[in-house]
Amino acid sequence: MAIIDELRTPLYFAAGTADLAVQQAKKVPGLIEQIAAEAPSRIEAVKKTDPKAVQEKAQAKFAELVGGLDTDLKKLGEQAQDLALRGVGVAAEYAVKAREKYEELAAHGEEAVKAWRGEAAEEITEIAIAVEPDPEPKAETQAEAEAEAKPARKTSARKAPAKKAAAVEGAEK
Repeated sequence: MAIIDELRTPLYFAAGTADLAVQQAKKVPGLIEQIAAEAPSRIEAVKKTDPKAVQEKAQAKFAELVGGLDTDLKKLGEQAQDLALRGVGVAAEYAVKAREKYEELAAHGEEAVKAWRGEAAEEITEIAIAVEPDPEPKAETQAEAEAEAKPARKTSARKAPAKKAAAVEGAEK
């Protein structure tokens, strides 16, 4: 059953992802209508903007940024180490969040599969059965298999070998 359990979560994840994709795709027509409605006002706002004013504003921000840089190399080194440690922490946090989202999508997929029960669940079961057959035959079947594997023994009364009987009689005399 271990292989079946290992297959279920990724398959449920895929089902959950597909279900969420369908839900998001249903929202697209409404978003297109909203963008189409807002487009004329945005285009007018861009047309009214003075390119020179935008350029001057960008240059001022750049000068402010460059002027604010600290030239002390030691301080920059400490800041780099601090940023690297923060980066490791953020990466670990994102890994945990990714695992949580994966499990959420797998749970959503399991619910979606239950909703689709007539179609997808049968396919998942068929895949799982094809990958891992029943590991232990049933008790009755196992007993029958053992009986077939071992030929029936004929039991008969055993007689002592003649040589041993003669040797025993000779020793007594």
